[in-house]
Amino acid sequence: MFLYRLKRTVKLGIKSLWMHRLRSTLTALGIIFGVSSVIAMLAIGEGASEDAQKKIAQLGSHNIIVKTQDPPEEKSATGQQQTLKEYGLTYSDAERFRSAIPNVQVIVPNRRIAQEAQYRTHRASIEVVGTVPWYPQISTLKVQYGRYISDTDLRYKKGVCVIDEKIVKALFAFDYPIGEDIKLGTDYYRVVGVAREKDDTPESSETSSSGASSQAGANVGTIYIPLTTAKDRFGETSVQMNSTSGMIMEKVELQEIIIKVNDLSQIIPTKQSVETLLKAFHKKNDYNITVPLELMKKQQDIQRIFTIVLGSIAAISLIVGGIGIMNIMLATVSERTREIGIRRALGAKKRDIIFQFLSETFILTAAGGILGIILGLGIPYLVQYYGNMPTVVKGSSLILAFGISSAVGIIFGLYPAYRAANMDPIESLRHE
Repeated sequence: MFLYRLKRTVKLGIKSLWMHRLRSTLTALGIIFGVSSVIAMLAIGEGASEDAQKKIAQLGSHNIIVKTQDPPEEKSATGQQQTLKEYGLTYSDAERFRSAIPNVQVIVPNRRIAQEAQYRTHRASIEVVGTVPWYPQISTLKVQYGRYISDTDLRYKKGVCVIDEKIVKALFAFDYPIGEDIKLGTDYYRVVGVAREKDDTPESSETSSSGASSQAGANVGTIYIPLTTAKDRFGETSVQMNSTSGMIMEKVELQEIIIKVNDLSQIIPTKQSVETLLKAFHKKNDYNITVPLELMKKQQDIQRIFTIVLGSIAAISLIVGGIGIMNIMLATVSERTREIGIRRALGAKKRDIIFQFLSETFILTAAGGILGIILGLGIPYLVQYYGNMPTVVKGSSLILAFGISSAVGIIFGLYPAYRAANMDPIESLRHE
């Protein structure tokens, strides 16, 4: 009996809405745009969050990255800027970290040098990274073919290099790179391997695995050579020209030191130990400590706030759509006053009238919610395709948007339904 009454009420509701198709469609538009905006905004926010966390994860959740930074300019007693600036991380710092800090698995010292690479007639601006054989253990670098730098290369300062896939495309074109020689500065380096970053997508290719920003400007890619070779051939002193002070020489031993910690719970204590050691041996503020794990936690907090804000803004459009539904249903109640009086005179109870109008409201919002989901699935795709922005649509956002739209429809439909049910049957029958 109940199912029969439910079926009859739903059919009556659909018939009533179909009789006013234009009005019903315009009313449902508020719900459609509201649902689609909730889904689209959450998808854009989730995509931006995952992209940021992916880039941070490339730095290594177990890593502590210490980078050299240029300290504030110092002047001599005569008020002139010093022509030789000596600052930054040193090989002694790496040894102190290795011997004084417990729970350390790997320590990787790196030098980063902006250079121009040449192979036959092809040239490209690149970044040279002087590093050690165990660098892949703390990074997302993976050798595609060939080999990586060996202990022998490091010990004997060999002129070998490992290049990334971008260098292959820029310099070698259709040539097989292994065994070929690349010119860096005045020296030649034999290519022994080709590597790439794991998950190296167009969106994430600008972030290096170590997290240090490229110092060579618009670089094509990265070439890895033994750290001892970089020290021997490039030296530690670079010359820069300044328009006000003329020639300035800078001496920097290492651009970064990456420390890999065994236990995640020891990340913060290890960071504090690193900071203590650096303060004891560095009088200048010439270093910067980055902990990717802290960055990930901050990003998660920011994402939580971001999602709440975006969801709240999108939910406002649903509320506006709900107000539109209430307005239309109140108008419908006024138009159908005589119908309500006839139904009450024939024995319909108040709950029957309430159920009738609520069913119409729910049908309207459910249809709008389904169409809004379809539109909401299309918007993130268009944003990702034309705007080159990552988007992620989760099933929870679809359920949330549809649930909110249905709840809005029922809540805003209660008052018109209650008003219709409480009409005086006699006065309703007299209504023209």
